[in-house]
Amino acid sequence: MRRFTIAPDRIHDGRVAFDRDESRHLARVLRLKAGDTVIAADGAGHDVTVRLEDVGETVTGTVLGVARTDAESPLRITLVQSVPKGDKLAAIVRAATELGVARVVPVTTERTIVTLEPSRWRERARRWQRVAKEAAKQCGRAVIPAVEVPRPLPEFLALDEPAELRLCLWEGAAAHGEGGGEAAAAQGPGRGQALPFGTTLTQSLPPTLPVGARVHLLVGPEGGLSRREVETAEAHGFRVVGVGARILRTETAGAAMLAILQSRFGDLQ
Repeated sequence: MRRFTIAPDRIHDGRVAFDRDESRHLARVLRLKAGDTVIAADGAGHDVTVRLEDVGETVTGTVLGVARTDAESPLRITLVQSVPKGDKLAAIVRAATELGVARVVPVTTERTIVTLEPSRWRERARRWQRVAKEAAKQCGRAVIPAVEVPRPLPEFLALDEPAELRLCLWEGAAAHGEGGGEAAAAQGPGRGQALPFGTTLTQSLPPTLPVGARVHLLVGPEGGLSRREVETAEAHGFRVVGVGARILRTETAGAAMLAILQSRFGDLQ
């Protein structure tokens, strides 16, 4: 059955009114008719079965049933992704959505190449949110991850949001671990879990994480994070980790880490 998305506030008294974009897709692209049945994900974890009634400028229908989906991971991962050049972030958002990320926070760093006015960043964020929406539909998720407006990395770190595990992926982790890591090891619960510092991902991951655990994953841009940024992240409870001998591109690193985390603690089987 074809899948679409709908905001919860567009469901009222057993009736559904699709937004402009979904109405256009339903009526003009797919040419569905009154009486056809579709699935609408409400973005909050529910699949709504809808029988189409009026297929016009605004497509409306009747709710036939609502089911809670089990397509969400027990792991709540926030991908803190440095903005890369070109259209790479769209591909990163798409892959991250398929891999079950809960939120994407684009950040600007010392080596970020792209510079835009604030209004242009908001435009980009709206486009990336549409990419997440389409990816969620494609992979059968009923929850659409939020894609935020880019902000400077220090601004995100200063928020000090709670998380059971914080990881900073950095190609210099091995050398850094020989003389650093004390800051990460000194943090209390929720600030890196106070586990011994490890230079590899395997060494740094805890044996288990509770259901609903929050994970923050920081990935740098094409030129990588600067040592100053890494040390600042470490002071905020991030564990600086590497993944081995190979250096991953920024558009590969996040997806690779998400797959590992979901396989270890989430629902990727």
